[in-house]
Amino acid sequence: MRRKQVTQLKILALVIGCLFVMLVVFHGNSVPSDLADQGSEGGNNMATGVSFSPPLGAGDASDRTEDPNELIDWHDYKAIEAERARQGPGEQGKGVHLDASENKAADDLFRVNGFNALVSDKMSLFRSLADIRHSACQGERYRRGLPTASIIIPFHEEHWSTLLRTVVSCIHRAPRHLVKEVILVDDFSKKSFLGDPLEKYVSAHFTNVRVLRNAKREGLIRTRIFGARNATGDVLIFLDSHCECNINWLPPLLHPIANNYKTVVCPFIDVIDFNTFAYRAQDEGARGAFDWEFYYKRLPLLPEDLKHPSKPFDSPVMAGGLFAISTKWFWELGGYDPGLDIWGGEQYELSFKIWQCGGRMVDTGCSRIGHVYRKYAPFPNPGVGDFIGRNYRRVAEVWMDEYAEYIYNRRPHYKSIPAGDLTSQREIRERLHCKPFKWFMTNVAFDLPLRYPPVEPPSAASGEIRSAADASLCIDTRFKGGMQSFGLAKCIKGGGGLSGEQNFIFTFRKDIHPADRAFCFDVSQHAVKAPVILYQCHYQKGNQHWKINPNTGQLYHVASRLCLDSEPARLEIFMNSCNPARQTQLWKWGTTDAKQLERDWANN
Repeated sequence: MRRKQVTQLKILALVIGCLFVMLVVFHGNSVPSDLADQGSEGGNNMATGVSFSPPLGAGDASDRTEDPNELIDWHDYKAIEAERARQGPGEQGKGVHLDASENKAADDLFRVNGFNALVSDKMSLFRSLADIRHSACQGERYRRGLPTASIIIPFHEEHWSTLLRTVVSCIHRAPRHLVKEVILVDDFSKKSFLGDPLEKYVSAHFTNVRVLRNAKREGLIRTRIFGARNATGDVLIFLDSHCECNINWLPPLLHPIANNYKTVVCPFIDVIDFNTFAYRAQDEGARGAFDWEFYYKRLPLLPEDLKHPSKPFDSPVMAGGLFAISTKWFWELGGYDPGLDIWGGEQYELSFKIWQCGGRMVDTGCSRIGHVYRKYAPFPNPGVGDFIGRNYRRVAEVWMDEYAEYIYNRRPHYKSIPAGDLTSQREIRERLHCKPFKWFMTNVAFDLPLRYPPVEPPSAASGEIRSAADASLCIDTRFKGGMQSFGLAKCIKGGGGLSGEQNFIFTFRKDIHPADRAFCFDVSQHAVKAPVILYQCHYQKGNQHWKINPNTGQLYHVASRLCLDSEPARLEIFMNSCNPARQTQLWKWGTTDAKQLERDWANN
């Protein structure tokens, strides 16, 4: 009898021990649904009844004693299947559409966030996402022994549900033992729920999330530096505060760093619609680049990269805020230049010194993270003066050598902006024996000058675009912004027009835009009567690809196979079937290079 009681006590102790372990393991990765609506600007609009699947990738890899270099499958297939079965607002990454009765509440929240925060509040903090990776990613294997990550998320006046969805998605779709910590760095927010309510929430529901706070508004760059200085993981992963990490996002970022700590890895950045929160791909990969005004641009994938869609590929420049870098390599490089103010230029500074100082940077399509691109920035910028120009000058002076002159040729006023003390940055370059910028342009960004030449070839046509149907009228974009249509107005030169924007260039890229702005003529609807709008120049032809008929002066849109037409009486322009007999389709430029136009017409 006594032996039986002892046995029963042992069994009871074992059960209690198992329950305790389960409680400890799952406490850091669970968010009770009854607290999901605390602190939101939207009051009680937050989705309730939120339930969470077990974290993806939460296998027992960390408990095994096998070779850490063994390549294993990190997918948690049960959790993935559970996500596929979920239904509700926003589930599977679908958009949410509001009723008309909700427009007022939605507008109030939109004004203070720059996106539809009410839609965000209606969705689960851990909504399911469709797996939009290339199918080959499912067969990729990564090292068993991966480094730990500190995920750094700076925020300023972020909405409650978008901030927490960022945290929840990055934790719950990653192997739990690899996420050492999530550090939320508050850049002096004033919204009340981002104070004590946020700290109480993360303290109650996570064991590996903490909040740090700037004593004053510092801007994005110094806020990231503050987070990095407090991180304890092997790898730093920087995210924005309105992201969603997709299936198995973490191992593809860590694996290349485990192989070589001087490798920096960027995920594919997908688009979360600012109005409906629909999740979609931006594209299937491109290499980061820049033009000589420091606008971020993209280069096509190389043929060898296209053959291996699930493998990382070299990229000259990162897009900005989403990337993984070993803590050791980040600080060997000096981190971000602390002399850079607020934001702007930091992705170029870090990209250049990664490559020039002996590192490598890659993008991987098997790690995908969605990002909300705000419709507009809803809060004031704390910068003083032309802080972006100052940042760009610091980057150019330290890293670009003689190529800096190409930047100054486009932006002469940068040379008159004080760059501040550059001593410590130049010491980093000397200490690490970093290569010259010419090496970077020759070996890393070797095809950049073909698409974005430092000195652009002369334009084949420039100046005003005057109507042959009414010689007093010219095309006038009137300094309008992106996605806006435009039309005709009285010509400023000899036509009685007093003001406007009538000086255009037809560039070697075969696009048309105002001489001083990179907003191109764009036709997205390939139909008769389709409008012409201004759209940020992407230099990839497509909807911005035009040809000038050297014999008639017609403006031919290549993708739609239509010509630019007009109705002078209504001051309108639109697309129409090409007909050289229609005077309303004939245009006269201020100046043209007839031979170049003939070559362009014949060759393209």
